[in-house]
Amino acid sequence: MLNLNRKSLGTKIFTSLVGLVLLAFLMIALVTYFQYKEQVKDYNEERLERKESSIKKMINFVLKGTTYELKADKVKHIFKEEIYEIVSVQGENITLYDLKGNPLITSTEELFDSPKMYQIPKETLSKLEHSIDKRYVNKIDGEVSQQLSYSYINDLKFKPLIILEIQYEDSQSFINKEMREILWRLVVLTILMVFLAIVLAYLLAQFITKTLKTVEDNIKQTQLDKRNEKINTAKLPSELITLVNAYNRMIDELEGSAAKLAQNEREAAWREMAKQVAHEIKNPLTPMRLTVQSFERRFNPEDPEIHQKIKEYSSTLIQQIDTMSSIASAFSNFADMPAQQTEMLNVPKIVKLSLDIFNEQYITFTSEQEEILANFDRTQLIRVVTNLIKNAVQATKHIENPKILVNVDDLDTEVQIRVGDNGIGITEENKLKIFEPKFTTKTSGMGLGLAMVKNIVETYKGNITFTSEEGKGTVFKVIFPK
Repeated sequence: MLNLNRKSLGTKIFTSLVGLVLLAFLMIALVTYFQYKEQVKDYNEERLERKESSIKKMINFVLKGTTYELKADKVKHIFKEEIYEIVSVQGENITLYDLKGNPLITSTEELFDSPKMYQIPKETLSKLEHSIDKRYVNKIDGEVSQQLSYSYINDLKFKPLIILEIQYEDSQSFINKEMREILWRLVVLTILMVFLAIVLAYLLAQFITKTLKTVEDNIKQTQLDKRNEKINTAKLPSELITLVNAYNRMIDELEGSAAKLAQNEREAAWREMAKQVAHEIKNPLTPMRLTVQSFERRFNPEDPEIHQKIKEYSSTLIQQIDTMSSIASAFSNFADMPAQQTEMLNVPKIVKLSLDIFNEQYITFTSEQEEILANFDRTQLIRVVTNLIKNAVQATKHIENPKILVNVDDLDTEVQIRVGDNGIGITEENKLKIFEPKFTTKTSGMGLGLAMVKNIVETYKGNITFTSEEGKGTVFKVIFPK
């Protein structure tokens, strides 16, 4: 069956090259973006420092030339007009505060409409005071990226007089424009590279797959029952010569081992048949022995029902003998199993009859109805039930209070036979192999019992399932149509 999820070599080459190009574009774009962003960050920081230095020089120049006493409460008079001249030259809004963070004067007039709202936060004052260079920058992200720079302005005796705040706006629009131009160039370059990768991948895939197609055709035509042609290595690339030489050696070995393989298959088939026959013969022998032993223990000449019991014991022995006879006949005629004789059976009665050969007192039988009719082979149905009961007995062999429940249910158009026990259960590892021929966890036996049961049930268009929990028990369900 064709695996649609498996990609061809040509497809892999194509997707690999295109993917490599796209990955390279993504990596270049990411590196470019972060590198450019870092450069812009450094540029804005350096530009802010230059602005701050220039503004401080102009403020110090004003302070040196003023006739007012250099005190914080005089600052608004000193810079009443000069603050606008500084802003017009530097292009950045500034605000002057006293050392407690109260605003004194600003280039933004609306600041003093509500002075308390524009005080410097205590956290900012603390960071400024404890900074090494007596300078603190607070970055504010929003629609417009902004930086607020705080630093001290000293008086003529180099003592802090006021605090300078510079409102610096990053040149974001210019940055975005430059970034769009760079990314657009990368997109154009990537489209060109993808186109070249498609052409290169197509040519490369054609060259490689053409040679591989020849090898593939020869391998597809290889058969065990005819002479196979070797592949000529004269025109093959050096990378494929080793593969083709291995194929040619396989052809030589294949011809030599074909006859031997056929012989081994015939011998294996005979061995498998012998194992199955041996296993099938053992099945009726065990209940026959149990029946005889039970008869020997329970025989009482004075029992008023002795004749009826002898008849039942005899009937059971005859049925098992007939089973062995049919197995022998089938083996002599090269058949797999005894021929199936479909007849209308009362399933609860046959199942209960199958239980009579077991002496275990902890086996309990129940049925919804006394009569549930279904078409089945009598011998085969007994074989199915006895095999399941034997497995249940084996599973509860070392259990303190063993219980085996056998139940027959009427499912309208189907019949269900349920065999449950409280034995050792089946491990998760063994659940997948439980119906495989020759698989067994017992110290004796050929491991064909459940495989044979499954085969019988499926022959009658039924199915067998089980549920099991290790250490708690197992339940087998056999369902077949009426």
